[in-house]
Amino acid sequence: QVQLVESGGGLVQAGGSLRLSCAASGSRFRFNVMGWYRQAPGEQRDLVATITAGGSTDYADSVKGRFTISRDNAKNTVYLQMNNLKPEDTGVYYCLAKTLVFQHWGQGTQVTVSS
Repeated sequence: QVQLVESGGGLVQAGGSLRLSCAASGSRFRFNVMGWYRQAPGEQRDLVATITAGGSTDYADSVKGRFTISRDNAKNTVYLQMNNLKPEDTGVYYCLAKTLVFQHWGQGTQVTVSS
């Protein structure tokens, strides 16, 4: 049973920083892609950033230059450093871990940015 444990969400003022972490366990297979999506109230879940096992990254245009995704393959852990946060970054952030066959989601962690 694959488990994704997220941490690091919270309330922060605009311009502040947060760091999210997601530790994955229980898979027999390598997580080829890990990443973060976010969902604002009443909206769909959208890509924030992803990173492959080889270190290739992809970012939503809205977070480029402010957010940095990284991972520790030995620990199956992905991080999201979020700087210069804006109120529009508010939402529930979900961790994603994908093998070649399956994709797994975390339970979500709330990020709230006040203006």
